[in-house]
Amino acid sequence: MTKLRRFSLTAYQAPLCETVIDCPEPKGSEVLVRVERCGVCHSDLHMQDGHFALGDGKILDVREGRTLPFTLGHEIAGVIERAGPDAAGAKPGAKVAVFPWIGCGVCAACKAGEENLCSNNRHLGISVDGGFASHVLVPHPRYLIDYAPLSPSFAGALMCSGLTAYSALKRLQAHAARGQVLLVGLGGVGMMGLSIAHALFPQPPIVADIDAGKRDAALKAGAAAAFDPADREARRALIKSTGGGVFAACDFVGSEKSLAFATGALAKGGKVAVTGLLGGNFPLAATMFVLKAMTVEGTLTGTLSEANELMALARTGALSPLPIAERPLDQAQGALDDLRAGRVVGRLVLAG
Repeated sequence: MTKLRRFSLTAYQAPLCETVIDCPEPKGSEVLVRVERCGVCHSDLHMQDGHFALGDGKILDVREGRTLPFTLGHEIAGVIERAGPDAAGAKPGAKVAVFPWIGCGVCAACKAGEENLCSNNRHLGISVDGGFASHVLVPHPRYLIDYAPLSPSFAGALMCSGLTAYSALKRLQAHAARGQVLLVGLGGVGMMGLSIAHALFPQPPIVADIDAGKRDAALKAGAAAAFDPADREARRALIKSTGGGVFAACDFVGSEKSLAFATGALAKGGKVAVTGLLGGNFPLAATMFVLKAMTVEGTLTGTLSEANELMALARTGALSPLPIAERPLDQAQGALDDLRAGRVVGRLVLAG
């Protein structure tokens, strides 16, 4: 029997360990995918820690309901190896990206097509075993998306960093018609967002990040201007350069400081989409929501429909691939360590 090799979480706040089990045999509509590439996401760090930071020393514990050893990884591209008897259209040998945000299929969110918001979900690498492995089991072929002629590394990254950015930026399209969009945070999701913003919006976006190297990378990728949020004069300079502030901003960091910078840069009637998960509190006088007539909206990954839209867009060549560095699967922990230390520009991807 084929063995499933994986790098698993065997204890929280501890390094990943190699574990080997028998490969599952797909039943019903299930499809077994041999993993070729799996991106390393900041969410994986939260899963390894077992919590999200809420500020003031408070945490959101996410350890419940997950049996260890557990395999992280949700930005998956691979090859169909075997399929169950009811997996119509799943052809062994086909190269596919895997939509990981799989729901229960019966709740109100799932029936509305928003499986990514399902409370009883089966999200790969979050609730059920994911792609830091040789194989992953997918419950139905509808979650498998043809990605040719893209590279597997880019295709896998589209399923989280790309999808997250795309879903958030779509919510800003009406506001983006009024002027340039501000992108705060230039990690893997933010750099993907920069590429997508070029495709969606009429003007090149403005970017902000505390890392000079990431700002330089964004400028080389076509950003109109780059600001350092840690600079006390940055917000004032941004507002001056835009003639009163931006009408649309996307916060890819999700911290107190990043959201303060994003909302502070808004013109009246502006909107911020928040999709980062770094953590912390965000204090703001309630009257400012009214006086600035502003909207702050949270987003969480994206839908299967949006994933198909994004992949179709990418396959046209409209998106510039972000910087991607590949590493062998057995370097999964080192990749997490580098991401945690802020040593990554673009995306790290594990190659099976």
